[in-house]
Amino acid sequence: MNIYIVFLSLEQQYVGLVPIRRGDDSMQSKVYAFYKEKNKDTGFYSEMWLPYVTRVCMEDRGGMKNHLEFSWTSQMNARLFCGDPGSRQHLSELVDVATVHADQWQNTRIYALFRNEWGMSAVCVYSIQDIENIFTTSTFKGKVNHPGRSRQCVADSTKIPSEALKMIMENSEMEEWVQPINNSGPLLFNHHSYTHIYVDSSQNNDPTVLFLSLNNGGIHKVMQSKTQTFVIAEYRPFNHRAQVLRMVMNGSSRKLYVHSRSELVQLDVANCAQYGNNCGDCVLARDPYCGWNGTHCTPDGKLQDVTQGDHSICVSTSKLQQPGKVFRYSTDIHEDEAKVSITLPPESKYFLQCPVSSHHAQYTWRHPESNTSCSSTEQQCLLLIDSMGPEQVGTYTCVSEEMGYSR
Repeated sequence: MNIYIVFLSLEQQYVGLVPIRRGDDSMQSKVYAFYKEKNKDTGFYSEMWLPYVTRVCMEDRGGMKNHLEFSWTSQMNARLFCGDPGSRQHLSELVDVATVHADQWQNTRIYALFRNEWGMSAVCVYSIQDIENIFTTSTFKGKVNHPGRSRQCVADSTKIPSEALKMIMENSEMEEWVQPINNSGPLLFNHHSYTHIYVDSSQNNDPTVLFLSLNNGGIHKVMQSKTQTFVIAEYRPFNHRAQVLRMVMNGSSRKLYVHSRSELVQLDVANCAQYGNNCGDCVLARDPYCGWNGTHCTPDGKLQDVTQGDHSICVSTSKLQQPGKVFRYSTDIHEDEAKVSITLPPESKYFLQCPVSSHHAQYTWRHPESNTSCSSTEQQCLLLIDSMGPEQVGTYTCVSEEMGYSR
């Protein structure tokens, strides 16, 4: 059958539709729509947007004449909760949703992306079973029961009694909110402003890989296992600031297609060569698309530990060191092929640069006189030689440390 669903409201913005067809009972096939609605409470401490899920039966033909004749009779709405269950602090602006379908309809998962006015984002996961339970068991808003009002889809909605239709017109919002799976908190919560979400669950459901677009056009690749969530990498598909409109993935080729207003870019998200030819680095990346094959980090490599990133599973690793940099006066002659030798005039300034390959590692510039930590949030680990003098002479080595592995 063809499904024509129209939701028109200037105060509502829909971000996703999820059709659930019931093979065991086609009469109970439904469409779930996810949207945000302008908050009617305009108080100073009130959120601007409220997140909802609404449910409509596919067989809904509207009500009898003069009573919801051209409206849904089966529509019910419920608030979504995403935040800290203990304090009930939550994010209320629903931005996007991604669906992971399952063999059994009840286990279909909805990954919902939220944000708040402080530029923070969160991802919460809901099951269709939990959503359906709210629509089936919760009282209506105001703790009102509607005896005689069916919670199930009916064969002919035009024959619903007028008294039941009046109840439907008066109140279709549930009292209880839909909670994430197992009443858990967000699986991801950070200070990035995300705009879209895409989920690849082709890795036998554990781990799941999420792709989240940033408001500058970047893409975060995130690994979600049963125990934790881990940001693997950041991609820059565009050479300029851009607004991502959509992301879709070809599962067999592991190519992610990113669409902006003016471009369509193909990303190879199984580009394992970026992790280098070192087993420890390959394992520490914890990329479900990559593993160590004995000589290289490749898509078909079997040696990987996405849960812990335990580099000790590498039988042998050659710990590659960043080349040291020696600073000396021009009268000091020294030859060492393992070091980059740089001569600086007295009282001069110089920046040491060490590329940051992992934002989960701690980077340190080591010198006989001192060790200096640098931030791993930038693309380079920098150390400023403010004024060249005798105490600055010597070897500087950039060392990264992550989970007991150093290079």
